[in-house]
Amino acid sequence: MSEAGHESLAAQIRMLQSEMAAREKARARLSLHLCAWQVTVILSHGIKRFLDIVLSLAALIVLAPLFLILIVLIKLTSPGPVFFVQIRVGQYGRNFCFYKFRSMYVDAEARKKELLSQNQSKDGVIFKMKNDPRITPIGRILRKTSMDELPQFLNVLFGDMSLVGPRPPVPSEVAEYSIEARKRLNVRPGLTCLWQVSGRSDIPFNEQVSLDKQYISSRGLMSDLWILLRTVPAILSGKGAY
Repeated sequence: MSEAGHESLAAQIRMLQSEMAAREKARARLSLHLCAWQVTVILSHGIKRFLDIVLSLAALIVLAPLFLILIVLIKLTSPGPVFFVQIRVGQYGRNFCFYKFRSMYVDAEARKKELLSQNQSKDGVIFKMKNDPRITPIGRILRKTSMDELPQFLNVLFGDMSLVGPRPPVPSEVAEYSIEARKRLNVRPGLTCLWQVSGRSDIPFNEQVSLDKQYISSRGLMSDLWILLRTVPAILSGKGAY
């Protein structure tokens, strides 16, 4: 091989080595970015869980006197247990015990079949009815002010729920979910969510799913804080609460 041929071959080898070195650097940068992203996600989840524990525990302590008052009122106004415990579906389809102050008469579930024809949920997946006859007098106040949901701070403390996330459905609702609706189960359910602060029960189920998916795709600590801040005026307005 001539000298010119050797120089050409050497130049090609150097070019190939340069390309390989550039690819290695690109892989290293990509690996570093991926590692940084994973650390960020883990830290974000850790901080979110830490805030869930601290804030739910603080809420349970501060609201303890109100809990006692509500317990007495519920016991005095209707027979039955103070708390309503129901199986709900959480993250990745895991069932858990969901706590509420009882706002209905004890035979509410048995009477539900009689009222299915009066379901006012436009999509039919969930059951919603204004002026539901199964609700007790004190229960109407609890629902209007969302005080019936206060025991769910226990669910948040136990790790079944988060302060912010899609509302947990019952198994019968999940059985009717489409593939798109099942995406709501990809994250931990919450006490409040995007559609809760945008109209609550007045929002049709399909729009609820759309808002939940919007939250899941863009969730973060700042968006959670924004939703929590909007929850207070949403509760005070009473819009969509029944």
